[in-house]
Amino acid sequence: MKTRPDKKRKIVILFVLFILLGGFLLYSTCSLKTVNITGSTHYSEKELKQELLTSRTDGNSILFYLRMKYGSKQIIPFVEDVTVKLINSHTVNIRVYEKPVIGCIQYMGSYMYFDKDGIMVESSEKKLKGVPFVTGLHFNSFVLHDKIDTSKKELFPVILELTRLIQKFSLKVDTIQFNEESEVLIKSGKNEILLGNRDTYDEQMAQLETILPKADGKRLLIDMKNFVVGQEKIVAKPIE
Repeated sequence: MKTRPDKKRKIVILFVLFILLGGFLLYSTCSLKTVNITGSTHYSEKELKQELLTSRTDGNSILFYLRMKYGSKQIIPFVEDVTVKLINSHTVNIRVYEKPVIGCIQYMGSYMYFDKDGIMVESSEKKLKGVPFVTGLHFNSFVLHDKIDTSKKELFPVILELTRLIQKFSLKVDTIQFNEESEVLIKSGKNEILLGNRDTYDEQMAQLETILPKADGKRLLIDMKNFVVGQEKIVAKPIE
């Protein structure tokens, strides 16, 4: 007749075998094969996978989902939040929520990105595509996650409006520049466009959707300060 310690040993062995079998089934039936990523404009899907798939256990869809769902959040520049959804045993969907930036300024070799309220949301040595570089916005000081200390706070709504119109009309704009009178000059490739200082820039930016493709590759100063809808001629001079 078996002793009591033998029964305990048998139970422990069965329990260990059960855990090992469960682990084997988990790894063999839940391998991560597909990761769908949406919501990112600053990073490619390949770049985000390199940032997110960092653990040795991430080859398993269940373990990857649990780590992303309940583990510590990974810090990725320009990314505010990441959510994950388990679709099936081999597929997860990831949704990226980016920090809203409307422009950037340069300071000591770094690009300082700010949102619509003039709050500095990120600092990077990388210049992001699609985010205009802003000049003429003189600042006294700035702190990350705080408002830029500038005497021209009224320019942030203007930058926001210009950024919205740039995206709306799919315009290639590299720089938004302000002079001392807060007049706007934008740069697109080698071309410079004078927009002046007005309440709205919708009409000018809509016209640029037609003008800029024709001016591509040239070096022109296009004067639209006094532009009105229906104007047939727009002054464009070669830049010396």
